[in-house]
Amino acid sequence: MAERCTQSRVFGAVEYKVRVAERPLAARAAHVARVAAAQWGPIHQRQLRECGIGRDAISRWVAAGRLHPRYPGVYTVGHAALPIEGELTAALLAAGPGAALSHATAAWWWRLIENEPSVIEISVPSRRQCPPGLKLYRRQSLDRVWERRLPVTPAIQTLLDFAAGSTVTRVRRALAEGEYRELVDVNAVPPALGRGRPGSATLRAALRIHQPRLARTRSELERAFLALCESAHIPVPAFNTYLCGYLVDAVWREQRVVVELDGLDGHRTSAQLERDHGRDLVLRQNGFETRRYTWQQVTQKRDEVVDDLPASVREARYQR
Repeated sequence: MAERCTQSRVFGAVEYKVRVAERPLAARAAHVARVAAAQWGPIHQRQLRECGIGRDAISRWVAAGRLHPRYPGVYTVGHAALPIEGELTAALLAAGPGAALSHATAAWWWRLIENEPSVIEISVPSRRQCPPGLKLYRRQSLDRVWERRLPVTPAIQTLLDFAAGSTVTRVRRALAEGEYRELVDVNAVPPALGRGRPGSATLRAALRIHQPRLARTRSELERAFLALCESAHIPVPAFNTYLCGYLVDAVWREQRVVVELDGLDGHRTSAQLERDHGRDLVLRQNGFETRRYTWQQVTQKRDEVVDDLPASVREARYQR
């Protein structure tokens, strides 16, 4: 009997549904390999059956090391190690049909936050048992979109879910990242909020102090300097912008003032110091005043830093 294969998207990958016939084991194993490869390594027992691998064969393959259990009913093919895409796909397979990455996991996958969460969080459309090591959320209505071949909750819903378990400061930065990456229209956020809806109060507070330039900051020191400017009612500078051929940490173009924020990692060797002074010289030659501040100065000597800023910047706060 001729075999027939159809393809459909499963978590952005390819699922091979094959009419089971009398086929050699090698052909069935080849189908398993294709399904797993399209999903970065994991495979569900349902997909194994569709490839012609029955329960007894699964047990034999596990004993032989060809399959490695990851979650109940989910295996990895060939070896246990998986890339992050495979880890997330395995979790989605374990969570069941209609599942989507959500909350902090979705925020990380959307690149709204920097650090990978320690627990994979997934929303599901119906009540089901939570596999060990995951965190499931039951949703009566669950919308899914695909980002980098994986199903996730839409960006605004992700922000709201993330806000339910995070601080205003972190949500504010995620909001700025979402706008910078053109994933979120801040004008579309308020209609998604609602009284008593988890995350609404925190996300609403983040909206009130929304600062798009947070998305251009690359370090805690830069974010601390942005907070210093806000607390002193100084206009927030542009961060990580090219100027005179150099990438500068912060600049007020109108006032022609540059601030470099010196973390220890990039400013400790003689070569690094020589580079910094050479850049400052070029900037001054092009009419820009330069200032340099450390973490300790920005966080513990805030008033002194404000007073040290050029008058053109300090006076701008009274013109807002």
